[in-house]
This record gives sequence, structure tokens and C-alpha cells, in this order.
Amino acid sequence: MVLLTTEFSAGGLAGMLIGVILGAIILGAIIGFFITRSMVKKQLKDNPPVTEKQIRAMYMSMGRKPSESDIKKTMRAMQQAKK
Repeated sequence: MVLLTTEFSAGGLAGMLIGVILGAIILGAIIGFFITRSMVKKQLKDNPPVTEKQIRAMYMSMGRKPSESDIKKTMRAMQQAKK
């Protein structure tokens, strides 16, 4: 109730308005950062950056022809290492 009876000068009101706007922008940036970070973590967990095609290319560069079981075993090992 104190705010309702208090009279502000034009400069005081403008300063308070700018402060509230800046505070809201900073708060929004902080909340946006944490939401974005959690979404990126979820995406990386659901979609690992290494694919079977890349593992196949890795085996080929080492000079061996990979079997499908080798590729599946490597993918499983990578997923378990992330947990």
C-alpha cells in the first residue's frame, strides 16, 4: 500500500521502469540459458553424435572390414560409456 500513496517524480518513475525492464531481460536470459542447456543435453543423449557409418569408416581406415556385430558391439559400448 505504500507504493499507492507514494508520488514519484518523472525521472524517478522512468528510472524504476528502466530497472524493471533490465531486470526482466536479465532474468529471461538466465532462464533461457538453462532451458536451452537442458534441451541440448537431452538431444545429445537421445541422438549420439557418432553414427554406425562413422564407426564403419573407422574400422575401414584401420585396415579391417567390419562385421555388423563389430559395429553393433562398438555402438553398445559407446552408449554404456555415456551412462
